[in-house]
Amino acid sequence: MDLALIWKTLVIGVVEGLTEFLPVSSTGHIILSEVVLDFKGPPGKVFDIVIQLGAILAICVLYRAKVWATVIGTLNREPKALRFAGAVLIAFLPSAVVGVIAFKYIKQLLESPMVVAVALILGGIAILVIERLVQRPRIKSVDDVDFKTAFWIGVCQCLAMIPGVSRSGATIMGARAFRVDRATAAEFSFFLAMPTMIGAAFYDLYKNWQDLSWNGSAIIALGFIAAFFSALVVVGPFVRFISRHGFAAFAWYRIAIGALALVLLLLH
Repeated sequence: MDLALIWKTLVIGVVEGLTEFLPVSSTGHIILSEVVLDFKGPPGKVFDIVIQLGAILAICVLYRAKVWATVIGTLNREPKALRFAGAVLIAFLPSAVVGVIAFKYIKQLLESPMVVAVALILGGIAILVIERLVQRPRIKSVDDVDFKTAFWIGVCQCLAMIPGVSRSGATIMGARAFRVDRATAAEFSFFLAMPTMIGAAFYDLYKNWQDLSWNGSAIIALGFIAAFFSALVVVGPFVRFISRHGFAAFAWYRIAIGALALVLLLLH
């Protein structure tokens, strides 16, 4: 196996795992990283889909107790579990509907590094504005997210279909705008990522089935493992960091990386 391809795969996998749940756009970083590294991975969409599933598996492992309690509680019709599961489902539905309707257009946008660069900058500015204007939190636990708030968080998630916006950024900032505290906003975004990303992955597989290829399975597996472990490492420190310091650091990072990408693309 080509050593250059191995380290490029590791970098792409780590980038996916580190950025998937941060408000910085994993899709945008993957697109820009693949351009910068001239990454020529396995043909088809399998690699991109599988590394995302690696990141999602990390969240499932980290929050396995809550996931299991919700599943069992829902089966036993416990009010607390039903409320939480219902909130996640309601938040998931807007992006599911819009994603099916706008699938082809979204895929066209995903191929534009320029869109990514601009969205990174605008998203960073939006985070700074929301953090400054948001009122005192009224929701401090994922179990207290009501259906109305969940629905509007789901509507905000639809913005993440524009590459560079960030799914986690859109949902977290949407939650913050509806007065959810920082840690709870991040954790609700993680739980919402489970049905959203798993659903998107399987829909992607279905739509691209004829073009999929498992050639380069070792590279695909390597990317999956890198994404899984890097996500496993970053999520806990991220929640602790934003609980104490907020999201401004991620906003300025987005603006800086987006501006750099924009300059490089314009000079290319």
